[in-house]
Amino acid sequence: MRTSYRLIPLLALVAAAARADEPPKLKNLKYFPKTITRDALIQRMREFSFALGVRCQHCHAGPENDSLANVDFASDEKTPKVQARAMLRMVDALNGEILAKLPGRHVPPVKMDCVICHRGLPVPKTLETELTEVVDTKGVPAAVARYRELRKDQMILGRWSFDEWTMNELARSLAAAGKADAAIAMLELNAEFYPASADIDLQLGDLHRARGERDQAIARYKSALAKHPESTLAAKRLEELETKP
Repeated sequence: MRTSYRLIPLLALVAAAARADEPPKLKNLKYFPKTITRDALIQRMREFSFALGVRCQHCHAGPENDSLANVDFASDEKTPKVQARAMLRMVDALNGEILAKLPGRHVPPVKMDCVICHRGLPVPKTLETELTEVVDTKGVPAAVARYRELRKDQMILGRWSFDEWTMNELARSLAAAGKADAAIAMLELNAEFYPASADIDLQLGDLHRARGERDQAIARYKSALAKHPESTLAAKRLEELETKP
């Protein structure tokens, strides 16, 4: 059967319209396979966005506004995009090589992913890292304020651990770095939220004792014993101070 000559222009128009509806061709794929579909790639990008708590423009070049119309997704202009590829390869190595050789690995195996470290933060940090940076750059009062802010606004999101031992360990690391004032401030702050803790009092007693602040140390050791009478260490420290001339 012959095709009508009048039908040829119509077929051409239909083909052109179909090509116009085709999504733009994916460009500059250096990590993802060339065969990945547009929908699959967009889904991966959404996963990154939620894991890091950022928008597309964090990695992709373009104006920082609500529109994506002028975002150049193929560009490698921004460093975070280049870093993202390196992080993806690192995760592949962890899952495919290092963890794959782990003896007694859990079944089904636990696999690393962006959200495990980032938890909604562009730069993955622990609470200790965050507060130490604030102590070093803005001072102790700013670190106290930052802790209160984070505890109020981000505990529900589960980004950081606000348990007692997190702050106790932060105080230990600050004291080891010669920042006793900051360590004491962090412990006193922690005691507000964990008033029944004898361990906080014991740690504060040790810090005051090391600084030669006898009365403050005695008060803290007594407080520790009031909360935990079986604390032999607090009792020993208290006896040493009270019998000292």
